[in-house]
Amino acid sequence: MALPIMSFPILLLLIAFAPICCFSEKSNGGSYDLNPQFYDHSCPRAQEIVKSVVAKAVAKETRMAASLLRLHFHDCFVKGCDASLLLDSNGNIISEKQSNPNRNSARGFNVIDDIKSALEKECQQTVSCADILALAARDSTVLAGGPNWEVPLGRRDSRDASLSGSNHNIPAPNNTFQTILTKFKLKGLDIVDLVTLSGSHTIGNARCTSFKQRLYNQSGNGQPDYSLDQTYASQLRSRCPRSGGDQNLFVMDFVSPTKFDNFYYKNILASKGLFNSDQVLLTKNEASMELIKKYAENNELFFEQFAKSIVKMGNISPLTGSKGEIRKNCRRINTN
Repeated sequence: MALPIMSFPILLLLIAFAPICCFSEKSNGGSYDLNPQFYDHSCPRAQEIVKSVVAKAVAKETRMAASLLRLHFHDCFVKGCDASLLLDSNGNIISEKQSNPNRNSARGFNVIDDIKSALEKECQQTVSCADILALAARDSTVLAGGPNWEVPLGRRDSRDASLSGSNHNIPAPNNTFQTILTKFKLKGLDIVDLVTLSGSHTIGNARCTSFKQRLYNQSGNGQPDYSLDQTYASQLRSRCPRSGGDQNLFVMDFVSPTKFDNFYYKNILASKGLFNSDQVLLTKNEASMELIKKYAENNELFFEQFAKSIVKMGNISPLTGSKGEIRKNCRRINTN
């Protein structure tokens, strides 16, 4: 991405506060319109119903907020925001749930089922599973104390899935900075979106296997990652041994693990980012380093940009008009 010649701080502030048009964009050569009012007439209570089911699920298990937010990310990075992630294996479909980023990791599918069931009772075959994912991500963020935003709606659901796309397109915890940035750019997202959306790691848990290499063998030389605070690393090693314990869970933000805030960025500045993909945002790129410093100082700035960036992500290649379908059951395509 070629940058004009100006200081990074000034450039980033200009980007961060630039308005984005989220309701009418171009995708794959065609035009589409996503609109927050899409269901106002066809299913007026749609957003209220989604919010109610999500609230019950998060009240039952706080961790569910992060899980539902993550589903939206993992859906949009594969074939666009089309609910392909929700499909179970059936016939010619091999589920994305079996991919490396999702297997034994992605969760919250039962909550999506509950939302869909409630919506089908209210307005049959009207609200797409893709829109449910986008709304549930917003409602989860708000419930965790994060920003609110209007969700552009009108997506339709795909009739297929991509296991290979899920394995290759979703950024991984041990990817290099350049690999992660490339994966974002391929989806039309930039370095500001990368640093901002990574802030969702302020809530939720991670498995030992996703950061174990930092503790024991960061560069394949049997040495730990010395960019990780060693007191913090010692605490992690106590429950993430060299062998075994791969599924042990750790909070991603040890300061305020259930609160959506800017401590994720403060932790990175203290060399206590859990993933390698978190820490490289500080150490491998000047522009991302400047943004991390700004967000660590200014929670409001982080919230403002997060709302913009997640709307932008939700606009990745949606199916609209006559493309795709409105699934009756989010786990399988319609039979008619």
